[in-house]
Amino acid sequence: MDFESFFSSKLEDLKLEGRYRVFMDLERQVGDFPRAKRHVNGTTQDITIWCSNDYLGMGQNPAVLKAMHEALDKCGAGAGGTRNISGTNHYHVELESELASLHGKEAALLFNSGYMSNWTTLSTLAAGLPNAIVFSDGGNHASMIEGIRHSKADKVIFKHNDIKDLEKHLKAAYPARPKIIAFESVYSMDGDFGRIAEICDLAEHYGAMTYLDEVHGVGLYGEHGAGLAEREGLMHRVTIIEGTLAKAYGVVGGYIAGSAAMCDYIRSYASGFIFSSALPPAVAAGATAAIKHLKASEFERAQLRRNVAMVKAGLDRLGIPHMANDSHIVPVLVGDATKCKWISDYLLDHHGIYIQPINYPTVPRGTERLRITPTPLHSEQDIEVLLQSLDGLWKQCALSRAVA
Repeated sequence: MDFESFFSSKLEDLKLEGRYRVFMDLERQVGDFPRAKRHVNGTTQDITIWCSNDYLGMGQNPAVLKAMHEALDKCGAGAGGTRNISGTNHYHVELESELASLHGKEAALLFNSGYMSNWTTLSTLAAGLPNAIVFSDGGNHASMIEGIRHSKADKVIFKHNDIKDLEKHLKAAYPARPKIIAFESVYSMDGDFGRIAEICDLAEHYGAMTYLDEVHGVGLYGEHGAGLAEREGLMHRVTIIEGTLAKAYGVVGGYIAGSAAMCDYIRSYASGFIFSSALPPAVAAGATAAIKHLKASEFERAQLRRNVAMVKAGLDRLGIPHMANDSHIVPVLVGDATKCKWISDYLLDHHGIYIQPINYPTVPRGTERLRITPTPLHSEQDIEVLLQSLDGLWKQCALSRAVA
């Protein structure tokens, strides 16, 4: 087989569909986020990032940077191995304690990414529980889907946020079977909220375990930034809360929080945890500092809500279609992969606005979009430039407008 020709032809297919993804060569500027420099053809371009998951700008927060510098000087660069051999550092222990406290749980367990924490935990749980069945929301993230698939346990995919459909499937399952309901608090591409209270009601009625992905909720919602479940007063009803340190907390890593026995079970049986080198101590120190800061500070969340409201109101005023939701995520609908990519490229090249196009398989074909994520650090002028630029492109491309 001509392997190189195969690879090239498959890549060409993506380009013809408008789905080929280009990784921009960006250099974030400490103290100037959401500004960054784009490196292209030996030159640099000043740009403004509008699609970052560093939702609150904590990646440049002085307290976070100070904690990371101190830990780096004290412990060095790496952790030295897997947690089970030589990699557990006091900073890891402190961070797990902070995460457990944040979510009101007995324990927490760190992973190297949110993808790994979902994949590893769900695959280990579903494979280990005898004759388990997993009920997975149709909008769940790829990491959850892959973890469930890898477990080889029986699974039922219920319609997204459809409580009646979920209950229908729960009723049909044999009552004594171990059941896991896996869902999210904030769905990252549409920006809608999961129906936590109603799912907990069903879980308690049918004897199911609840697994809640709070990746796009932690840091952003709740009095202490513990997520949507905290805001709704529901953390105590959720069996396992999964989160990330790479979005609102501005560093990298994932985690789960729950009972001490459950966390110890995953620590002891999950290959994705056992055989992975630990996070660098400096990362753990930065994450702990970010969590402590956002537990006490409401300023960043208040500014974020203000800027999100300004962007949504401006889009409504201009008739630029976006998906209605109550979250911080603003999906602007284009509905065509080629046009979406062209608009993204034009915004970057001519306006210095960086918004990556979102297309299949991340979202269904025909729902291609620009996923805008305002931050507390975008200025009113930044917002006005964004809105004017989008308005001009909607006119230039003769794209349909939303009806007020």
